[in-house]
Amino acid sequence: MLATHETQDLYTYEILKKDQAELIQKAAACLAQSFIGVDVAGKWVQEPMVGQLNLNYEDFYAFTKEYLDTAVEQGYSAVALDKDNQVVGVFTGDTNAPEIIGEDVFEGSFSDMNVILHVLEDVDKRFMEDYKKRNGKDIIDGEMLHLFMVGVTAEQERHEIIKQLGNKLFTKAASAGLKAVICEATNPKSIRVLEKYHDMKKYQDSDGNHIVHMYKDNSKLQAISPNTADGTYILMREL
Repeated sequence: MLATHETQDLYTYEILKKDQAELIQKAAACLAQSFIGVDVAGKWVQEPMVGQLNLNYEDFYAFTKEYLDTAVEQGYSAVALDKDNQVVGVFTGDTNAPEIIGEDVFEGSFSDMNVILHVLEDVDKRFMEDYKKRNGKDIIDGEMLHLFMVGVTAEQERHEIIKQLGNKLFTKAASAGLKAVICEATNPKSIRVLEKYHDMKKYQDSDGNHIVHMYKDNSKLQAISPNTADGTYILMREL
């Protein structure tokens, strides 16, 4: 109880609204910073694919800002605020059915983001195919909550922030009648946290296999140490 009490003193949590332009900007900055990399008590923490591809902060901020601008009105973007009203944690998603573009969409200094896009599309496509095989129909908009990004720049109580933010989104999704929550987890730390605090599990297809894009099989990502991350997995929790 002590940790929870301290965390409630340290941070407050809320769902972003479309008219909160400044908070949306701060949330985009928090996400971009956490993906590019943050120093947490002397340890460098970053998303493995972003680290391998050396994407820059400015491009990634533009990407996260554009996503939030389109997704926030759905009501599944939650932020953690510190006492100075700075955003130190973000959990954001949407209820759109996965979309497979199948071609490069990013250009210039951000062109390597296409590598990440194709990894996500690979696991999403296989998940959609298995879903149709099991259910006899395609996934439709408004059926599932797709958790797209989580970022924490706070040094203290990082896991508690993820727990509280996720709880807000899961509770809202359940009350809205959504069937499940899915996400693409790109590293074992994310998987462990989502398993521990939100009861998400690695999804198994109808043949009993995990849906995963292995980094060792990707020429652009094979230099990622397997000790850091081995691949991007589909995680799911039914509501």
